Order: sequence, then C-alpha cells, then structure tokens
Amino acid sequence: MHSNYRISPLGDRAVIIEWEQQIGEEIHRGVMQAFHGLHNLRKPYILDLIPAYASLTVIYDAVLLYRERHGYTGETISDLITATLNNASAITSGPSRLLQIPVCYHPSLAPDIHVMAERKNIPPEHIIELHTAQTYTVYMLGFLPGFPYMGKVPDLLVTPRLKQPRIRVPAGSVGIAGAQTGIYPQESPGGWNIIGRTPLQLFNSAAENPCYCEPGDQVKFMPVSLNDYREMTHTI
Repeated sequence: MHSNYRISPLGDRAVIIEWEQQIGEEIHRGVMQAFHGLHNLRKPYILDLIPAYASLTVIYDAVLLYRERHGYTGETISDLITATLNNASAITSGPSRLLQIPVCYHPSLAPDIHVMAERKNIPPEHIIELHTAQTYTVYMLGFLPGFPYMGKVPDLLVTPRLKQPRIRVPAGSVGIAGAQTGIYPQESPGGWNIIGRTPLQLFNSAAENPCYCEPGDQVKFMPVSLNDYREMTHTI
C-alpha cells in the first residue's frame, strides 16, 4: 500500500485519510486498499467510508468506539486506522469490475462534440475513437447520486468546463471536464462538455445497489448507433 498518507479530523465524527493530491492509478489504489481494509473489519463504530481521488473519509460513532475498546481511551480512531493500513498483508479485495457502457455519439445527443472537434482541429470521429479506445477508472462518485468521475482521458481530449453551464443536461449524458470523463445519472444543470449519451440508468434509488458504478470499477465505453440507442432506451 502507498504509505505516504496523513489522517486529519473532520469534526467530531469523522476523519479524512489523505494521500498526495493528484489523479493517478497508484494513489487511488492506496485509497481503495484502505477502503477495503477498513470495510472488511466490519466494525459497528465505522458508519461510512467515502473514497475519492486521493482521500478516504471515515465516518464513525465515538460512543460505539469507546464501548468496543472497553473504555480504553488511549486508542483513537486514527490509531485503529493506522494499524489496519500498516497491516497490508491483511487487506484483501476482490478484482475490480469491468463495465461496458454503450454510448451514442450522434450530434443530436452530443451537443459539444463538433465544437470540441473544431477547437482541436480533428474530425468528430477521432474524438469518438479516442474516448472509446481506453479503459477508465472510476475514482469517485459525487456531485449527483451515482455520478462517476473517471479518468484520465487522452491528452488531446482534455477540455475545460463550459464557461456558461447549461440549465438542463439530460440523464445519461456523457461529458468531459478537464482530464475527467463522467456520466450524468439524472437530469441536472451542468458545465461538462457533452459528447454522447448512454441509455443505461446510472442511479436507481429503489435498487439494492442504487449506483451502477462504484469506485474502483473499470469502464469501457462502447459506441452504438442512434437506432441502437433508441432501441436500448426501450429495453433496458
């Protein structure tokens, strides 16, 4: 595990474990190892674990922690986290999932693809080729329930957010902001450059696992035609 981390308090019910603040596979691997290591403890006082690009927030119940440690107040949540993270051999996690997500890049569903192509002096087809050529890591969920932040996109696709965000971005819209790519799970205002749309439902509050993507997943975008997209929206 990447051992260069620090633990800081977030109020009286949470701490944050922070690694070097950058987007990268090695750093995020350390985040996910910490996530699985603490999750696998099944401790009642650990209420939630929230992974991000280079950090992991641990929400805990101080009263339950005190009771479990039999009143031994010398051992803090930070001590327990450090002991777990230092015991790398005890941390086990299953293989990451590979999700194949269909995306239609037709201009009617991709309002920014031609603008991006013109600015980069490449045909829209090249943007599609680049976006679908590699596999992305889901680094975190945020902004909206189930919104996956993924990266990194190829250097040629790196594009700043829109100067003027849209009031309405349809659910399923696939966008690029900086070196990240992501998918809007619900209709929402937003400032990402929209280059396509997926028929998949990224968030379902009624499902046992509401979020389609989870941190640590690997995502491969699969291009589909407009007709295929329309058919999928009626069958998925």
